[in-house]
Amino acid sequence: MKLVLRSGAVTAAVGVGLSVAVLPAVPANATGGTHVRCNDITALKKAINFANTHPNTGPITLASNCTYNLTSPDNADDGLPEITGSDVTISGRNTTIRRAPTATQDFRILHVLNGGRLTLNSLTIRDGSLSSGGSGGGIANQQGGTLKLNRSVVRSNEAGFGGGLANLGGRLDLSRSTVERNTASTWGGGITNDSSGTMTMKGGSLRENRSGSIGGGLENINGTASMEDVSVRDNVSTTGGGIRNVNGSTVRLKSSTVRENIAVSGAGISNFGSGSTVTLVRSTVTRNTAINTGGGILNEAGGQVTLTASRVVRNSPDNCAPEGSVPGCSNPTGTVAPPSSAKLPPAADIKAGK
Repeated sequence: MKLVLRSGAVTAAVGVGLSVAVLPAVPANATGGTHVRCNDITALKKAINFANTHPNTGPITLASNCTYNLTSPDNADDGLPEITGSDVTISGRNTTIRRAPTATQDFRILHVLNGGRLTLNSLTIRDGSLSSGGSGGGIANQQGGTLKLNRSVVRSNEAGFGGGLANLGGRLDLSRSTVERNTASTWGGGITNDSSGTMTMKGGSLRENRSGSIGGGLENINGTASMEDVSVRDNVSTTGGGIRNVNGSTVRLKSSTVRENIAVSGAGISNFGSGSTVTLVRSTVTRNTAINTGGGILNEAGGQVTLTASRVVRNSPDNCAPEGSVPGCSNPTGTVAPPSSAKLPPAADIKAGK
């Protein structure tokens, strides 16, 4: 059965015949899923609420080539209803859900709670804002939650930490997805993976994100992150321009590239703290720029970095710091670090190449 959902009514066409019936807003037997008309926010909220309480009813399918504009929050911090159901899937095709330019209140787009499972297919999540602080400007995934993104984009969101995504002890899986141009005032411009969270990313990119303090692309705190065939590039922060790994966390990069990130220290990767481990397999760290030290990798305070068939080359002012802290990584002869008074250029200057 194909279900088309509008505000207040549903039209269902059964089989190939012309039989048409007007049904209640969301019938309990909607195993064929729910189709929400373009920019019908009321219907979208109804569909999410129904999926939260009725598992195995099929995906929520949004209109192709459409933008769904959220003008006000559904609850205190979220544009759409919180995800509590064990099987909620939202799919589109060149489809965007965003906080509308006319919105006057701050809110993120989506929030997955403990026990919730949300899958997004071919969607763009953008312009969420928690400018006064908070986590996950685009999407927050709480402890015990599961968030999966397939061929999706998280773009131009902002928050206190986890500008694009905040995985706070849950499971986050990204497949051929992009996290770009997000901003955090403190840490994790693109993604924050915290509180024993588990993150996997296969394909796609983590790019052009900015943090006001640490972890421009990814801030991994007490978490486990695995990235394969991923490009981490053009991210900016004070420490850990591309990736910052801290407090006994684990990062594994396979067949990935970390390049052209900028920071005061640890421009490509910053690894800090006893038990913090970074493993690179067939990966490259190149053309990253630090204002002070650790152009490619900054490995401090008992952290461990392992390179397997990987290269750390052509970073400025050095490839790895402190010297000798990363086995198999060497710095060019005559490398001289800039003075400690050097400052990180403003974001506008960085993008303009100044």
